[in-house]
Amino acid sequence: MISTLLVANRGEIACRIFRTCADLGIRTVALHSDADGGALHTRVADTSVRLPGAAPAETYLRGDLIVKAALAAGADAVHPGYGFLSENADFARAVLDAGLVWIGPPPEAIEAMASKTRAKELMGIAPLDAAALTKTDLPVLVKAAAGGGGRGMRVVRRLDELPGALEAARAEATSAFGDGEVFVEPYIERGRHVEVQILADTHGTVWTLGTRDCSLQRRHQKVIEEAPAPGLPAALTEKLYAMAVRAARAVSYEGAGTVEFLVADGRAHFLEMNTRLQVEHPVTEAVFGLDLVAEQIRIAEGHALPLDPPTARGHAVEARLYAEDPARGFAPQTGTLHRLAVPGVRLDAGYGDGDTVGVHYDPMLAKAVAHAPTRAEAVRALAGALERAAVHGPVTNRDLLVRSLRHPEFTTARMDTGFYDRHLTTLTEPAPDPYAPLAAALADASGRSRFGGWRNVPSAPQMKRYEREGEEVEAAYRHTRTGLAADGVRVVRAEPTLVVLEIDGVERKFEIARYGTRVHVNTTALTILPRFPDPRPDHAPGSLLAPMPGTVVRVAEALTEGTEVKAGQPLIWLEAMKMQHLITAPTDGTLTTLPVAVGQQMEMGALLAVVESNSP
Repeated sequence: MISTLLVANRGEIACRIFRTCADLGIRTVALHSDADGGALHTRVADTSVRLPGAAPAETYLRGDLIVKAALAAGADAVHPGYGFLSENADFARAVLDAGLVWIGPPPEAIEAMASKTRAKELMGIAPLDAAALTKTDLPVLVKAAAGGGGRGMRVVRRLDELPGALEAARAEATSAFGDGEVFVEPYIERGRHVEVQILADTHGTVWTLGTRDCSLQRRHQKVIEEAPAPGLPAALTEKLYAMAVRAARAVSYEGAGTVEFLVADGRAHFLEMNTRLQVEHPVTEAVFGLDLVAEQIRIAEGHALPLDPPTARGHAVEARLYAEDPARGFAPQTGTLHRLAVPGVRLDAGYGDGDTVGVHYDPMLAKAVAHAPTRAEAVRALAGALERAAVHGPVTNRDLLVRSLRHPEFTTARMDTGFYDRHLTTLTEPAPDPYAPLAAALADASGRSRFGGWRNVPSAPQMKRYEREGEEVEAAYRHTRTGLAADGVRVVRAEPTLVVLEIDGVERKFEIARYGTRVHVNTTALTILPRFPDPRPDHAPGSLLAPMPGTVVRVAEALTEGTEVKAGQPLIWLEAMKMQHLITAPTDGTLTTLPVAVGQQMEMGALLAVVESNSP
């Protein structure tokens, strides 16, 4: 029996595994880098071990250090979560060689399936030869052989884009997974991403635990997932089950795993087998009434599964909440997460109130999961919970999630992997609440004395200025003998944390939370602007600013001040949260300023370069 378990990962998956361990009476050990000191997963674990350093390659990807940490902490088992090491056969062997229990499949099974290229060979599928591609093969997808999560992936639609895509994918894969191997496969534009959850014991029993649809993706990383996959014909579902069992038995699989497919035109195309727990496993847990982590632990302890899995009930939908700005190319965001609360649904979070979202790791804050008797009810419940959620801090994708869940293409289950390619622009169009600035101003005014604020004779109203989604807005109000007032509405109640306005006969509530100059009004975020703005421009025309905090990992070859550049020409590569972001020239012109160097850490909004336009 396992008594003490170390999780070789961080964030929400570590917290989620620790929760099951607590239920089972198993003591827990967390790992943390210097950047993660005091992180939520260290706070919920019984003990923790520091891995000196901050970058993943020197901490969470160092299998040798993790094994030493497990032994030092007195652990007798290691769970890899779903990080890169969860699909690293050498790490699994090192854990077993140290006399520890490995919560996962045998190293040989990992080895056979961990590389996507080897997995395809095992299933009789050959990848494309990059050197022999022609226009008729396009579009194609360059993909990292190791790892996942959308990293090391690039869509190529023109042959002249292929060399750059291969180079960028290799660099990103090396950074994220420590393995730069990539391959090329056909890119199916309008397919559905469907997967089958499997669970296999050491006695020969293999369960297929339904299907999941994970078609809503950005940067090839899943955003919204659900179980079961809606609308699949029974015959196709049975074929998916058969292929999943075939893959599991081919490598004598043990534990939890996922077999992924792209479904298009009634056909299933094998993508890969993930020899680990998936981020989206909670929807399967909800539908089948299982704890997959508990099942993993029981299988590792040698327990046998019953011959038949439990019966599926209802429908579950999961949404991944990210600290990112969908309207700016999903740029990762950093800063303090002041408040995170999503009512009425399961929330698997990696951050708590007051935690800092940094630049080193994936920007996912939490996963919200709703379960209901029908798909429509589950989707409605999740959208409503996210809409009411308190998410105070960095910009997030919360509004995008709510709009996606309510989009007709999703509610009628007609979505595919191209959903955001078609709809992102409309889904991210600003829809500001026109009364949010007024509510913020009234809340602020209610917390201060009204003496000296009102006059016996009419006077100009009080004004407050805010920045909202990049635009400046103003709110006007008055102090009167009977309290605060504003044109066009009736102020029913005004307190520092709650404002009630009667608008066209309907009373609306506005919940207010203020953190320094940042004000959250329901789902609207505002920044208080100074009364007297500085009239001087912050940067010269043509300035290229860092869209997010990150590290300069590459500067274009032979690029110096005075170089002539063309519009769209690659200039600088910035890496943040394990993703690379390309900075290009905005126009034809001359590079007049280049103050950065490889390895330099940049804050959001920092000057990267200045391109002086050639246009008059």
